[in-house]
Amino acid sequence: MLTFPNAKINIGLNITEKRSDGFHNIESVFYPVEWCDALEIIPNQNPDATNAVFQSSGLAIPGNESSNLCLKAWNLLQDLISVPPMIHLHKVIPMGAGLGGGSADGAFTLKMLNEVYELNLSNDALKDFARKLGSDCAFFIENRPVFCFNKGDEFEDFALDLKGKFVVLVNPDIHISTAEAYSGVSPKRAQIALKTALSQPISTWKEIVKNDFEEKLLLKYPTIAEVKETLYQAGAVYASMTGSGSTVYGVFDNTIDLKDRFPNFAMWQGFFKA
Repeated sequence: MLTFPNAKINIGLNITEKRSDGFHNIESVFYPVEWCDALEIIPNQNPDATNAVFQSSGLAIPGNESSNLCLKAWNLLQDLISVPPMIHLHKVIPMGAGLGGGSADGAFTLKMLNEVYELNLSNDALKDFARKLGSDCAFFIENRPVFCFNKGDEFEDFALDLKGKFVVLVNPDIHISTAEAYSGVSPKRAQIALKTALSQPISTWKEIVKNDFEEKLLLKYPTIAEVKETLYQAGAVYASMTGSGSTVYGVFDNTIDLKDRFPNFAMWQGFFKA
């Protein structure tokens, strides 16, 4: 079985407080985009196989194989599965980029194992497993626009429809770890609640919808700020860094091709489908 784990962007990101467990509470809207990896899972035909076989292609995945979220997803469900899978991940979504690509891979692995092996796990059960993989993994189980809060792993419906708008994502190949991003942040409540800000016309978002990570990171990495400014100069109605960076996206009313503007950076451009 073949599927295509997709990225997400953050529309607004308020870091509201530091928790007693060391994590931070946030408020954001997660919105799916169609920049995708490819993931294939089939049952191993070797009757002597006792564990999952994992292979990858495309972008090189850093770290030990055992830390890969696809294998961690398998580890969560392996007691329910008698025949281990063969997993192949073709990596396209840049890593350390604020796009949630690794989280999507882990969540889609859970969904595919559920389907391939007919486990009949509900979406709520899959979300519970996904939260064990990472804070934003559970989003990709239902994979639709939501308002998220707490650690970014609790969701509620939110009426935000960007379907038909054109989005350009630019990754300037700057890896920003979560620890680095949070080290420069002072948690605070936004002057305008995110839900209130996003209920306003998109033409007003530039002034009222913020990503709290930008304040320090755009100073530290001027290239990110330059990408954002270039998107605005090209006519974006709203542009922002997503997550903890370094990818920046621009939302446009009409189709535009900006590949010539960013010849040395990874890019994806297309329409919002959700």
